[in-house]
Amino acid sequence: MIFSIALFILFLFLIIWIFRRAAGFLKSKTLLLFIIIVIILAFTLDNSKEGHIVKAVSDIKNWVQSSALPTGNFIKEHFDIPVIKIKDQVVIDAPVISQLPELPRGCEVTSLAMMLNKAGITVDKMELSEKVKKDPTKKKYVNGEIYFGNPNDGFVGNMYTFQAPGLGVYHDPIAKLAEHYLPGKITDLTGSDFEELKTHLSDGRPIWVIINTSYQKLPENLFETWNTPTGQVKITYKEHSVLITGYDPQFVYFNDPLTGTKNKKAPIKDFEESWVQMGRQAITYLP
Repeated sequence: MIFSIALFILFLFLIIWIFRRAAGFLKSKTLLLFIIIVIILAFTLDNSKEGHIVKAVSDIKNWVQSSALPTGNFIKEHFDIPVIKIKDQVVIDAPVISQLPELPRGCEVTSLAMMLNKAGITVDKMELSEKVKKDPTKKKYVNGEIYFGNPNDGFVGNMYTFQAPGLGVYHDPIAKLAEHYLPGKITDLTGSDFEELKTHLSDGRPIWVIINTSYQKLPENLFETWNTPTGQVKITYKEHSVLITGYDPQFVYFNDPLTGTKNKKAPIKDFEESWVQMGRQAITYLP
């Protein structure tokens, strides 16, 4: 096993030496992918003689994590991988757009408009309100239970007036709409830790999120459960969307489409708890 590792280390450095001298032949990311494939195949073949594919995977993991391999220096010396340092504080200058008066329930598409405008895409909230996917399910009550649409599937209800039932839309339909304007550059960060959001903010890119209008964790009595065509969903009428533009040790800064306020601030701990409670929903774009 030790001999095999040593042999493949030598082989990989030989490959690097050859490729680095082939002008314009290979991008660093492609080289990295090739090396990873070679390593996986080599270890798999080595262990498949005994039928132990699982052992092969374990060997790869142990080898990569082994202190015998200077992984950090290896990557820094041979691959052009950008490292984004999380800054202590960030405030991004992103355009602010008010959802009112045209879109009383249009905070999600208005926040998306702000994000896309910052990315250099000229699009307004009304165009996005027309194009976002809708869930056409009508609201009704059966035996005391609510039956309505699912914001994970599309915008629920009426976006243009409070005189008709409605709610909003969640990250998946918004990400798909954003992809139409920035194909291949939208990243759905839903489920990430808040530190991951800071990485993108530190790189100068604002982030679309779902929170609530209080910017702090809500009591459970403000939530209710709907029956939808695709299953039950837990919602709150205080659901809201903003564009995060920065942070510092005490506060999160954001453009609020409801008030039309630029770089509004809320205590970072409260804001994060609100975001987590609403499912850690977040979207941004890549450089």
